[in-house]
Amino acid sequence: MHVVRPDEPVTGRVVRSELCTHGGAKASGIIRHVEIDVSGTPMAGAFRAGQSFGVVTPGVDEHGKPHKIRLYSISSPTGGEDGSGNIVATTVKRLFHELPDDHRLYTGVTSNHICDLQVGDEILVTGPNGKRFLLPSRPDEHEYVFIATGTGIAPFRGMVRELLGAGPDRRVTLVMGSPYETDLLYHDDFLAMEREHERFTYVAAISREQVGARPREYVDSALRRVAATVAPGLRSGRALVYVCGIAGMELGVLRALADILGDDPAALAHYIECDPGTLASRDAWDRRMIHREIKTTRRIFLEVY
Repeated sequence: MHVVRPDEPVTGRVVRSELCTHGGAKASGIIRHVEIDVSGTPMAGAFRAGQSFGVVTPGVDEHGKPHKIRLYSISSPTGGEDGSGNIVATTVKRLFHELPDDHRLYTGVTSNHICDLQVGDEILVTGPNGKRFLLPSRPDEHEYVFIATGTGIAPFRGMVRELLGAGPDRRVTLVMGSPYETDLLYHDDFLAMEREHERFTYVAAISREQVGARPREYVDSALRRVAATVAPGLRSGRALVYVCGIAGMELGVLRALADILGDDPAALAHYIECDPGTLASRDAWDRRMIHREIKTTRRIFLEVY
């Protein structure tokens, strides 16, 4: 961590920037996939899938102070986009908002700075940051359940590519949630990976429109839908569960895990610790109970915002 300190950023160069939805997006968000060449800097080869890096925005804020560093998830494998650790990618959503007492449109400073950069432009970066939301040191000993919404897909793009590139011996399941099918991020890439790798399962959960015969659903419903795929790894304790995306989704995921493993308390204890009464009343769970009445084990990794 912090190979490049916040007070001494290094200069990278944008080598790719493109929209990463697979169709004419219906939601209001604009999300770009941005790749940055950090070769020749201490950042090269120093980052791991699941970490983040900092971006320094030029200029000052309304108080005349330098803009604060913002962190962005790395969406590359540990070897980077090029396999040598020289090119790091991230997934950036343009931010638009109105203040409560002002109906004018304001744009996020750093996210729009990154999205505005053209190929060849320079960018100041720091990091990497993060030491827990990572793949294990012995990945072959585990199976993986990744659950994402929105730009929470970023770390899983890197992790899935890394795991599948290392061989076919691990079961990997990815559940991606989106309001509309056109807003699925990296959708075509994941479909291609699923065709190429027998032990990789990709599931899209669409919440605001019905796609074919499949009803609208959130990621927790989609997780239940593939219970037969993920249950063997979960019951054995081999599976690791990673959740990344909008705050609130973690409650549904924990409830889905309890539904899948509720008939096997020993298996559920690999992931969730709660008393029998709390487990029986899981339809009434709320977020305030997480880490109190509903405690997650080290086999669950939560990164919500």
